[in-house]
Amino acid sequence: MNFKQYLILLRPANLVTAIADSLAGMAIVSFPWEKEAMFLLLASVCLYGGGVVLNDFFDEELDSKERPERPIPSGKVSSLHAFLLGTALLVLGVFFSCLYSEISLVISICIVFLILLYNRFAKHSIIFGPLVMGLCRGFNLILGMTMIKTIPSFGMSLAILPVVYIAAITLISQNEVSGGGKSKFLYAFFLYALVLFSQTFLSYHNHNVAITIPFIVLHSIFLFPPLWQAFQNPSPKRIGNAVKMGVITLIILNASFAAAFGMMPLAFLILSLLPISFSISKYFAVT
Repeated sequence: MNFKQYLILLRPANLVTAIADSLAGMAIVSFPWEKEAMFLLLASVCLYGGGVVLNDFFDEELDSKERPERPIPSGKVSSLHAFLLGTALLVLGVFFSCLYSEISLVISICIVFLILLYNRFAKHSIIFGPLVMGLCRGFNLILGMTMIKTIPSFGMSLAILPVVYIAAITLISQNEVSGGGKSKFLYAFFLYALVLFSQTFLSYHNHNVAITIPFIVLHSIFLFPPLWQAFQNPSPKRIGNAVKMGVITLIILNASFAAAFGMMPLAFLILSLLPISFSISKYFAVT
């Protein structure tokens, strides 16, 4: 068994961003940490890992034409093994959630449903693909909020922002293999800007704008130049780089959430995941 090929399926640089999602959710509810909360982080990683593995499983026929070097179409990982691995990870994610609380279990089941809906039916839809993928991230943020027994209504509403953000990334990624028109980049730019503006407004409302703005500025520095380059020349390589930057800098998005709620130590902890994800992405593709 070639262990590296399984790691390629898991997209380890992306797994780090899933941890950041849950930590941001915990920050939104004031981070009442207890050791059992580690189950929520494990659940987040397993659910994300299961989702991306099954993504490749369902894309075997398409990848055989467009990305034959991928582990499944190249024959380095059998489709059966990929299916079993992805399914096992989803089951583990639900199990770890169950170990924490009933509401965590409910949210994790919702995530599994959305993962399967995206991978099997929605991913190739211009409208439903970005929406369902975004909901996966939004519910992952909510999973972190289940540290407390009752999720606050404002917390649920904040989960809309990752939905919008991931929708922007998914719009860009739909043209990654073949290149494409420029309109989707303009939509993505608008959606990114909407999310960053909303975080700025949130931090202002919480009287934490001064400590949050540096995170938002840092995010913009990483996020917008690759998008602009892809807009100018929508080649597969530049589009892939824009998608990669959008995915990895989800970590900064989550750090901004923590800062907006005055949780600076946690904001810096989340931000410390950024170089880890970037380092891993040098060896394993993000998309």
